[in-house]
Amino acid sequence: MTLDIITSPLLAPLTHGFFGRAGGASSGIFAGLNCGTGSTDQDDAVTINRGRVARALIVAPMALIGVDQVHSADVVTVTTAAQPRIRADALVTAVPGVALSILTADCQPVLLADTRAGVIGAAHAGWRGALAGVLEATVAAMQSLGAQPDAITAVIGPTISQRAYEVGPDLMDSILAEDAAAARFFAAGKGDRLLFDLPGYGLHRLRAAGVAQSEWTRHCTYSDPDRFFSYRRSVHQREADYGRLISAIRL
Repeated sequence: MTLDIITSPLLAPLTHGFFGRAGGASSGIFAGLNCGTGSTDQDDAVTINRGRVARALIVAPMALIGVDQVHSADVVTVTTAAQPRIRADALVTAVPGVALSILTADCQPVLLADTRAGVIGAAHAGWRGALAGVLEATVAAMQSLGAQPDAITAVIGPTISQRAYEVGPDLMDSILAEDAAAARFFAAGKGDRLLFDLPGYGLHRLRAAGVAQSEWTRHCTYSDPDRFFSYRRSVHQREADYGRLISAIRL
């Protein structure tokens, strides 16, 4: 089956993609292109899936670089295709032929590029990471490689949308304690529940970091089970585990 790859004109002409679940070797609850090495899926299936992604990006499998994600603001500067995996939530590089990748299943996958400077970045930004400053830290790390914020473009890929993201008042309190202007990203839900606009908040943080152009692809992971994996949907369906989507970009 053909891979489902979402791209954005904002990142052209760089090779990149937000990959859906179609075209993979996994089965059962992981059916499709599960690229999560931390899942309980069969290792062989995940290896095959990641190899298909690497081929789509025209890189060797070892050049598809990722990190062990922990909802932090930590960023890795990749200098070689043999970069070891470490605990972090974003990567940047100026090395041609290296693909930066992150995994998500409702959190925001964010791909960034300054094509003029030849610098790219990829970030995993759930609400914790976004609040901690992972997007601003990624922009700063790109600057250290020669990028300029007003030349950076950023795209948020498939993520959970506001209509599907019910949260409690404690999450809103945590975010508003840092940024009162973020109140506009919350809408009333049932009872004391609130609906949080995670991609809207991500765009807000990117713009505050000085990024010139940014957009969300407007794909909701929770609402489209045939196309995307979703952690929250798996919880609601009482599944034992969930697949991970991969997003990647290369120079």
